[in-house]
Amino acid sequence: MDYALFKRISKVTLGKEKADLVLKGGRIVDVFTNEIHTADLAIKDGIIAGIGTYYEGEEEIDMSGKYIMPGFIDSHLHLESTMVTPNELVTIAAGCGTTTFIVDPHEAANVSGTAGIDYILKQTEASPANVYVMMPSCVPATDIDDNGCELTAAKMKPYLKESRILGLGEVMNDPGVVYGDKKLHEKLRLFAGRPIDGHAPFLAGDELSAYALAGIMTDHESTSYDYAMEEVRRGIHVHIREGSAAHNLEAIVKGIVKNHIPVDNFSFCTDDKHIEDILRDGHINYNVRRAVKLGIKPVDAIKMATINAARCYGLRDLGALAPGYQADIIACESLERFDITDVFHKGRRLDKDSSPKVLPCDGELKNTVHLSPVSKDIFVLPIKDKTAHVIGIDASQITTKHTIKRLGNTDNYIPKNGLNKIAAIERHKGTGKVGVGICSHYGISGGAIASSVSHDSHNIIVVGDNDEDMAIAVNEIIRAQGGYTLVEKGKVYDTLPLPIMGLMSDAGFSEVNKKLQRMIKKAHQMGIPDEVEPYITLSFMALPVIAEIRITPRGLFDVNAFKFIDKQG
Repeated sequence: MDYALFKRISKVTLGKEKADLVLKGGRIVDVFTNEIHTADLAIKDGIIAGIGTYYEGEEEIDMSGKYIMPGFIDSHLHLESTMVTPNELVTIAAGCGTTTFIVDPHEAANVSGTAGIDYILKQTEASPANVYVMMPSCVPATDIDDNGCELTAAKMKPYLKESRILGLGEVMNDPGVVYGDKKLHEKLRLFAGRPIDGHAPFLAGDELSAYALAGIMTDHESTSYDYAMEEVRRGIHVHIREGSAAHNLEAIVKGIVKNHIPVDNFSFCTDDKHIEDILRDGHINYNVRRAVKLGIKPVDAIKMATINAARCYGLRDLGALAPGYQADIIACESLERFDITDVFHKGRRLDKDSSPKVLPCDGELKNTVHLSPVSKDIFVLPIKDKTAHVIGIDASQITTKHTIKRLGNTDNYIPKNGLNKIAAIERHKGTGKVGVGICSHYGISGGAIASSVSHDSHNIIVVGDNDEDMAIAVNEIIRAQGGYTLVEKGKVYDTLPLPIMGLMSDAGFSEVNKKLQRMIKKAHQMGIPDEVEPYITLSFMALPVIAEIRITPRGLFDVNAFKFIDKQG
């Protein structure tokens, strides 16, 4: 703290001047001592000046009976995956008590390169919360991806001067880290001494050790308690993920509780969470609530959502209520429900009922689907052997199972017995690449679903039970220049346009939420199981860095063997 600011704030701390704001008589949650004690909290110039009794303020708010705690931190998320503009998402989630966001804009970067990163930075510079950015590390994610841009270490270097760039985003190419890919290690060296996020869902022990040796500090891909502990033992901080498609919290938290593990090396993240889920369930407060219900002590759960994440990312003035800390403060009446009643960012009370602003987007980011209309012939799938490789979808997870099914010889496989066709079509450079395969446990009948949200390269992905409807769905995505669409029996049921890079809508969250709920309901009526989120689940089926099998524009990819499957059979 500079001298002039100290002199000004210390007058409040020492009781010589009134505070700007005093929160009176709240139950203060102390993340340093695990205590809960009643006190007044004084704020000056957006900074906590003191905690004690009898502070006076120009404004005073009675907090008697309420629990007062630091604002929550989402330690890893992709704003683009919420489908609304960044300021809208931040504003809505801030109303749930999340006052700090550690975002990785690799979705935008994979489509539009540095212009996509600049868009995220610009859109959030005046948002009612702290928004920090991790520089996307793997654009493209692997050498076999067909994305829109390449982000090299040289292109990253100018961003080191940007105050809101904290470090290097999730390093998805774990073989490149472990076995010393030179270009990737240039990026690691560029961000040496800064936080470096990981993405390593299934590394063996020695490989995981090499991953940590390279400087990887965090990971959000643990789906089990045992793997999370393998990471923590190697000094990797684990972000426990609970989003719309990936639900890892229960498995990890149950293990922590059962084995009496300290929570210091764990925090919470959403990664990818749809707006309608946030409106219904909450944001990080939902993760805290679930953890407490599963047996984590309330103060420990609060620490996982605050000081643990702040320390992980070197945010020394966030994550706690103490003199000199930024006055990001939330209040609730129950340490079981965590229904947030009050939110303060830099000492200013947020109006939770205000409508978030939709900020304008440059035209260059609104024309990113470079693909001519397709015919049903691109989905022809011959099977010349007795068996075929099938993508087995895991409900409530983003992993898949590589299964082999006996289907019989055919010049063009027609889905039946609960199976569907799935395809990925390159959309950035008009290369004409199309990969076609088969998936199970998705279950759509009488139609098709298509999306331009397809991690991480964000090509068009489509699934259906007939070639005609799949072609209609893809052509509707081309017409809309990105989005989600649902086709039933030869007709477009509805489309949610996502014209900003094919990832986000500028129609406003109310319109997005209303249309998405209608489309999700219809998708389930068409046979998709209730436990499968139709659109987010589909969006991960082309991601070749998460086991076990994926569809890409170049064909079926065996993630475990890290090679393409040359044919069906």
